[in-house]
Amino acid sequence: MMKGRVALVTGASRGIGAATAKLFAANGASVAVNYFQSERAALAVVDEITKACGQAIAVRADVRDKEQVMAMIAEIEKSFGPVDTLVSNASIGFPVKPLTEFSWPEFEAKLTGELKSAFFCCQAVLPKMLEKRAGCIIAVSSTLSRHASPGFIAHCTAKSGLDAFVRSLAEEVGPAGIRVNVIAPGLTLTDATAWLPEEQKTMIASMTPLQRVATPEDVAGALLAMASDHSRFVTGCYVPVSGGLLML
Repeated sequence: MMKGRVALVTGASRGIGAATAKLFAANGASVAVNYFQSERAALAVVDEITKACGQAIAVRADVRDKEQVMAMIAEIEKSFGPVDTLVSNASIGFPVKPLTEFSWPEFEAKLTGELKSAFFCCQAVLPKMLEKRAGCIIAVSSTLSRHASPGFIAHCTAKSGLDAFVRSLAEEVGPAGIRVNVIAPGLTLTDATAWLPEEQKTMIASMTPLQRVATPEDVAGALLAMASDHSRFVTGCYVPVSGGLLML
C-alpha cells in the first residue's frame, strides 16, 4: 500500500508513532523515525524495521524548532529522497488540572508547541509536494478536541487549533493534489496514558461500542488507510478512532 513512498513520522520512538512507522515500512514505505530525546527507543524501532527487510532511519529533531526541522528534512532527502507522506504525531506534554491552577506559560507552551510542530513540518515538506503536485499530510489529534474532559483544557484547546489548521491547509493545497487530514484517537494504551487508573480505562471501555480502548496498532491501521491511495479522494476530514465512543 505504500511502495515507493517516503514517510516521515514525528514522535515515532514509541506508542502510536512507533506502530505507524513499523506498519508503513511493512507496507513498502521508506520511513524516517523522528525522535527528540528517546534515541535508544527510536533506534530499536529502526532495528525492528530493518530486520523485517524494511527501510528506515532515525532522525533527531525537536519539531518545535524550525532549524532542527529543516536539518531533519535535508537528512531524510539525502537518504531516501523527498518526503511525500507526513504524519505529524509528536506528543507535546501538558499538565492535567483545572484552568484556575494554570499559569499562562504552561498553557501557552501546549498551544504553541502543538501548532509549531505542525507548522514547521508542513512548511518543510510542502515545497517538494507542491513541485510534484502530490502528497499526503496527516495530523494526529484527539477525540478530546470535539468532546472535552475536565482537566484537559490545554490539550482540548491545542488539538482544536490543530484541527482548524488541517482544514485550512486542506483547502489551500488541495488544488495541487495534496491531501491533508486528521486522525483523532480516543483513549489509547501508550506510555502517555499509563498514569490513568485501571478503573478509569475499564469504565471508558464499557462505554465504548466495541467494548475496549485502542492500541497503538489500531490507530496505525487508520493512519495507513488514510495515507494510502485507497483514500485518494479524502481530504479535510476528521476521523475518530475511538471504537465508536465518538460518532460524528
